[in-house]
Amino acid sequence: MSPAIALTAETAPPAAEGAPANQQHLAFALAGEVFAIEILCIKEIISYGQLTRVPTLPPFVRGVINLRGSVVPVIDLAARFGRDPTEIARRTCIVIIEAEDGHEFGLMVDAVNEVVDIPAAQIEPPPAFGGGIRSDFIRGMGKLNERFAIILDLDRVLSLDEMAMLASGTASPAMAGEPAARAA
Repeated sequence: MSPAIALTAETAPPAAEGAPANQQHLAFALAGEVFAIEILCIKEIISYGQLTRVPTLPPFVRGVINLRGSVVPVIDLAARFGRDPTEIARRTCIVIIEAEDGHEFGLMVDAVNEVVDIPAAQIEPPPAFGGGIRSDFIRGMGKLNERFAIILDLDRVLSLDEMAMLASGTASPAMAGEPAARAA
C-alpha cells in the first residue's frame, strides 16, 4: 500500500460506544452530481480567484494560490476523476482542506451546497461498478433524502505518491482518474 496523505477525518479514532452515530459532511456539486467529504478535514471555503499555473504538474492540478502567505495547490476534482475540467462559474469555489501533517490543499468544486448530518446507518458501501470515477476514490454512498451523495476517500484522491507518478508521466491512465477501458 502506497503512502497517502493522512487526513484528520480519515485517521480519527473510531467513535466510542454511545457517541453520536451521525457524521457531518460538506455536500458539494461537481459535474451535476452531489459529492461529500467529512467536515473534520475542512479548514475553510473560499471564492474562486486567480490561480498561478505551475509547469509540469498533472492536468488536474489547476495551479496554486497564495493563502495568507502559504502556497496551496488547487486540485480540480472533475479533472482528477478523468472528466472535463471544471468550467469557472459564479458559484465555483475552493474548499481548503488540511492534512494531518499540516499541508493544505484546495479542492475546486462547482458549488458548495450545505453541511449535512449523515447517520452511519445511511452510508452504503461504494458500488462495485459504474459511477464514472475510480471506485477506490469512494468511501461510501450517503443517503440524503431521496438522493445519494458520493462520499469521497480523500486519502486516495490526494495520494502523494500517485500524484508524483502522474506528474512524472509514469502512471497508468487509470491512476489519472480515467475509468478503465471497456472490453470490446
